[in-house]
Amino acid sequence: MLTPVECDPPTLERARATLAEVFGFPGFRAGQEEVVAALLAGRDAFVVWPTGGGKSLCYQLPALVRSGTGVVVSPLIALMQDQVAALAELGVAAAACHSNLPPGELVGVERRLRRGELDLLYVAPERLLTERFLALLDGVPLALIAIDEAHCVSQWGHDFRPEYLGLSVLAERFPGVPRLALTATADPPTRREIVARLGLDGARLFLASFDRPNLRYRVVDKLGDPGRQLLAFLASEHAGHCGIVYRFSRAKVEQTADWLTAHGVPALAYHAGMEPEARRAVLDRFRSDDGVVVVATIAFGMGIDRPDVRFVAHLDLPRSLEAYHQETGRAGRDGEPADAWMVWGLQDVVNLRRLIDAGGAEAERKQIERRKLDAVVGYGETTECRRRVLLRYFGEELPEPCGNCDNCLQPTATWDATVPAQKALSAVYRTGERFGAMHLVDLLRGEATEKIQRHGHDRLPTFGVGGELDAKEWRTVFRQLVARGYLEIETDGFGVLRLAPRAWPVLRGQERLALRVLRRPEGRRRKVATAPPAAELLPDAARYEALRALRKELAAAAGVPPYLVFHDRTLREIALRVPATLAQLAEVPGIGAKKLERYGERVLRLLAEHG
Repeated sequence: MLTPVECDPPTLERARATLAEVFGFPGFRAGQEEVVAALLAGRDAFVVWPTGGGKSLCYQLPALVRSGTGVVVSPLIALMQDQVAALAELGVAAAACHSNLPPGELVGVERRLRRGELDLLYVAPERLLTERFLALLDGVPLALIAIDEAHCVSQWGHDFRPEYLGLSVLAERFPGVPRLALTATADPPTRREIVARLGLDGARLFLASFDRPNLRYRVVDKLGDPGRQLLAFLASEHAGHCGIVYRFSRAKVEQTADWLTAHGVPALAYHAGMEPEARRAVLDRFRSDDGVVVVATIAFGMGIDRPDVRFVAHLDLPRSLEAYHQETGRAGRDGEPADAWMVWGLQDVVNLRRLIDAGGAEAERKQIERRKLDAVVGYGETTECRRRVLLRYFGEELPEPCGNCDNCLQPTATWDATVPAQKALSAVYRTGERFGAMHLVDLLRGEATEKIQRHGHDRLPTFGVGGELDAKEWRTVFRQLVARGYLEIETDGFGVLRLAPRAWPVLRGQERLALRVLRRPEGRRRKVATAPPAAELLPDAARYEALRALRKELAAAAGVPPYLVFHDRTLREIALRVPATLAQLAEVPGIGAKKLERYGERVLRLLAEHG
C-alpha cells in the first residue's frame, strides 16, 4: 500500500489543513490518507471500500489541494445533486452536468469550468464521452478524474451500465491526470474486470474490509404475506425511523407502500415506471423528512447519502450477494446501529431462476447469474454466522463469529430430517418430477385437491404420509433441500422440482440429513445483554431535541436536507460538549470554517438558552 511519505510532505500538510478547515475533521479516517497521498503524487488508485467508509473524501480533498478541476463520473442525478449540495454547505465550488439542468444553467456551468472557477464537476458518463465535452475538458487544467460506482463497468457485476465501457478513453485522452476508481462492492473477478476495462493496470489497489460491524444481519422465513411481517418488524423495532424496503416488482412496490400507509407508516413508492417528477418528489421527501420509509425496486438507492437510514428490508430475494451488500450498505452510514432484515421463500428462488433463464443473455452469463443466486440462497439458509458467509464471498475471512447476526444472537437449532427428506424426495420422484412445491406439499399432507385427484396422486404411496409436519414446515423442508443441492428447480415451467444427483444417497438411506428448524416470526427482538452506556456519553435529551429542531429550521432556510447541515453524530457532540465560544464549537468534528461562519452564532445562542 502506498504510504504518505511518497507524496510531497508540504502538499500532504496542505491536505491535512484543508481537511480540518473545510471538512471540519481533525484527522483522516483509516486508509484515507494513503489514498489521498497517492493522488497528490499523481498516481492512479482503485478503492474498494464498503458504503460509509469515506470514499468521497478521497477525491474531494485532493481536488481542492491539486491545481485544476476534479471531474467525477457519476451514474445518477440524485448522487450528483446530493454531493454538490453537501459541498456547497462546506463552501466548495462544485457543480453538476446532467439532463435535468435547464440549458441556461448548463451553459453557466460550462462557463465556470472554462474560467477555472470549479473545484469539482460531477458529470454522467454518457455526457462526458461526447466529443464536445471531451474537447471542453481538453481546454481546462484537470486535478484528477474520479470514476464513482466503478462496478458499473463490469458485465459480471450486479449493476452493469453499458455507457461505462467507454470510460477507457480517459486514460488515452488525459494521460497526465491521476484517475481514481471507487466502488463499495466488487468480488475478485469484478475487480479484475474493472482494472482491465478502465486501463488501471498501474493503479494501487486500496482494499478495505467489506465488514459493516454496525449492521445486524437477519433473515426470516416468508410466511404468507411478507407485508404483515414487515409491519410487525417496524412496529417493534423501528417506529418513526427512516428506512428502505426493497421489492422485486413495481406492482409489489406499490402494494407494499399502500399497505404500510394504510397502517400508519409514512411510506412512499419508488420505481423506474414512475414519472420523473414523481420520483424527484419521493427523493426530496426521503432526504428531508424524518421517519420516511421508501419502498422501491433496485432503481432506488445508488448514491443516496442519507446517513441515518436505520434499516434496509428485503421482502424478496436479491439476485446476488453483491447487490445485497450494496443495498444493505445504505443503512447505518453514520456508524450507528442499523438492521439488514430479509424475508424469503422458495417462490423467490423460482421467480429469479425463471427470470435468469428467460433473459437474452449468453449461456456463460446465465451460468454466472445462477451461481450468484445460489450464493444468496446459501446465505439465506446458513446456520453459520451470516457475516462470515457474506465476507467469505468477497474473499475475506472473519476470525470469529460476529455476535451481531441472528445466527450468532439466537443460534439456529437443527433436527434430524432424514425421514421427512426421504418422503419429500420420494414425492418428487413418484410424481414424475413434473410438479412444484405447493402440489407436493398437498400430496404429503393428504389434501385431496382437484389437481391431486385429476393426476391420480391420491393413489400414490406418498399420499398423506407427511401428517407430522404442517404446510409451512413442509415448504421449509423443500426450500432447504433446494438450497443444499438435493433438489433442482426447472424454471421453464411452473417451478417444477427435480431430483439432483446428490439426492439418491438420502433416498437410499445412505446419508442422514439435519435441517434448520423453521424460524418463527420474531415479535419483539430478544434484548441482548450489553453494558449500559456511560452517562457522560448521553447528551441531554431536551438540548439534543432543541438542536434537531434548529437543524431542521436551518436546513429549510437553506433548501437542503437536515443531514447536510449537521450529521446526527455532530449534533450529539455539540449537545455533549456544550461549547460556549466559536473556537470551542470549531473543535467539534464535522464543523468546518464555512459551517462555523454560517451557523455558529445560532447554535451558541440556542445552547445558552438551554444551558
